[in-house]
Amino acid sequence: MRTELVSEAGDPARPNEDFASVTLPASGQGGSLVVLDGVTPPKDGTGCLHSVPWFTARLGGALTELTVSRPDVPPTEALSRAIARTAAAHADTCDLSHPRTPQATVVVARWSAETVEYLVLSDSALLVESPTGSVVPLLDDRIARLPRSALATDALVDSAVRNKEGGFFTAAADPSVAGRAVTGTLPRTEVRTLVALTDGATRWVEKFHEGDWEDCFRFVRKEGAAALVARVRALEVADTERVFLRRSKTHDDATVVFAEV
Repeated sequence: MRTELVSEAGDPARPNEDFASVTLPASGQGGSLVVLDGVTPPKDGTGCLHSVPWFTARLGGALTELTVSRPDVPPTEALSRAIARTAAAHADTCDLSHPRTPQATVVVARWSAETVEYLVLSDSALLVESPTGSVVPLLDDRIARLPRSALATDALVDSAVRNKEGGFFTAAADPSVAGRAVTGTLPRTEVRTLVALTDGATRWVEKFHEGDWEDCFRFVRKEGAAALVARVRALEVADTERVFLRRSKTHDDATVVFAEV
């Protein structure tokens, strides 16, 4: 298994809120990857004493452990258990019902000699390359399908579409949200390489339109994960008129995981 992992904070003065892991079970058979993108909290608080990096480290660590140690547990159940475990760690001190309680997007992939299981929740992405070289994006596109008016302000998002039917879902404190994820299983023979990206890296496709998902995959394979993040940073700096970024923050945490399985 050959892997490459790059994660860069959007602002050097702030902690990186992303989480990424790639693991190989002790048996040497198969592996797994976990990528989380922590949701940046609003200025008026989250009802929680803990930071988003605290949350993503707890959730990501639990999810990594479960995907490796319990191959009999499907990714959906592993995410549900990881959310419950993380919620229990701060339920006594924090208001977990707050709409902005620490939360994250999720990508999970786990492979064995026979299958590749995947899970995608919210707007991070998983790209799958077949042995023939074709590339398929596995996405949870619910945010992209919402009208722009539904995302006009943080208050509107929190009251109307965040973790609500007809809106979009993230991993926060409710274990049942795992059932909302995009999931599936592929034959192992149909998968050669996986690339997972948080939305700070998917900007290359989704905001700056440098190419499609297959072009993005080819860029990472040829130039490397760090080169993709560097190119996004250059595009962000060049967008002085906010033609592409519009209301988005100039720089976002960006994580790329490349794994030949």
